[in-house]
Amino acid sequence: MNFAVIGAGAWGTAFAIHLSRLGHSVTLVPRRFEQALALSSAHENTEHLPGITIPPSVQIGHELTPVLMEAEVALLACPAQALRETCRRIRENRALATQLRFVISLAKGLETDTHLRPSEIINAIIPDIRAGILSGPTNAEEVALGKIAAMVLATSHTCDGTTEIQAAMSSSALRIYTSDDIAGVELGGALKNVYAIAAGVCDGLRRGDNVKAALLTRALAEMVRIGQKLGARPETFYGLSGFGDLIATSYGAWSRNRTFGQRLAEGRPPETLIAESHSVIEGYKTTQSLAELCAGHGITDIPLLNEIHAVLFRQKALPKTITDLMNRTLKRE
Repeated sequence: MNFAVIGAGAWGTAFAIHLSRLGHSVTLVPRRFEQALALSSAHENTEHLPGITIPPSVQIGHELTPVLMEAEVALLACPAQALRETCRRIRENRALATQLRFVISLAKGLETDTHLRPSEIINAIIPDIRAGILSGPTNAEEVALGKIAAMVLATSHTCDGTTEIQAAMSSSALRIYTSDDIAGVELGGALKNVYAIAAGVCDGLRRGDNVKAALLTRALAEMVRIGQKLGARPETFYGLSGFGDLIATSYGAWSRNRTFGQRLAEGRPPETLIAESHSVIEGYKTTQSLAELCAGHGITDIPLLNEIHAVLFRQKALPKTITDLMNRTLKRE
């Protein structure tokens, strides 16, 4: 099968390497021309995935028109806030893309202002293409190295070809499940980044294992409540894209969102951390989008999301946040 991976951060590079290992034709498409030149010459993504060789079988492209002419599946490995522009580029360069059947997002977040999920953005910009989301507890470096992992591919129940894509991307090292609860899979991927920030705060404050376990337990319950109100199925959040990704992102030393929370707890202002980061901290803007989305839908029983939002965007002090959470009215679990 022929894949175009659009976006050459750590995750896009890792997934291109994975697909190439399976024998597929793969073209990795960086956003910047100079990055394409660097990847072609070094056979390594020194900026985002240093130390891992990109095999010669992975083609490096830049112009979308020739890449899309050959592609059957386009994987969008860009942040949620860049997804609309990426879809527009695909729409403008797909006149000769007669084989393109699927556009699958790897983003985990919501678009600022519109609060749209990745598949909703794809459907809005490229309405005549089949849209999907690939999500789950995956660290880019481990996938690039061929370590064992599992993910979920979510598409609409009306999509044909999902199982074919599932089989094409699966291997003895990466097991892919399918789901038709695309809203649940996308919301799980967005929400877990928010709660991973809170988990990082626990690490930074050095409050111990008890508090982090309690936090993540209540975070999962909150994910289910939010998801149900927004049209997702509760069982989806107990799967790979919900609970699985929540645990991985909240405990992994590699997790940008967890590390962001840890540095917050150590006294760094959020705006400074965002400005200094070389990678996108998806949970930051997603916290704002989710808080606004929940407010618009009248979802109020979301104490963790509300407190994280207050810390990030209202300068609320962390000690006050913890006190307010622990002194809430007692209730049944």
